[in-house]
Amino acid sequence: MFNKVFIIGNLTKDPEMRYTPGGIAVTRFTIAVNRSFKKSTDSAANSEADFLRIVTWRRLAEVCGEFLKKGTSVFIEGRLQIDSYEKDGEKKISAEIIADNMQILSKKSGMTEADFETEDNLNS
Repeated sequence: MFNKVFIIGNLTKDPEMRYTPGGIAVTRFTIAVNRSFKKSTDSAANSEADFLRIVTWRRLAEVCGEFLKKGTSVFIEGRLQIDSYEKDGEKKISAEIIADNMQILSKKSGMTEADFETEDNLNS
């Protein structure tokens, strides 16, 4: 089986980084991904945004926590993780993308190319 996701989007707010009790960094953020489509009754293209939750771990989490800001455009490679839980007696389902790799596509003002140089495998 194969579970691989490639997505490009913009951060909707600054990422939230924390450390687990075991000292492992984890950073969470949401990206907005524009989706274009045509309605059968309309010749013009319409657009909507999907909001996807991204989770990063270890060194990649630290890099994301340090360099990503609201509005930054990023390329994410990872896997889709679906969880189910119960809330108020009702079954809920949530989806997150667990990122293996991240590439910054747009720079925020004041950053240099040296700010983006990182190791090849940030999750090791």
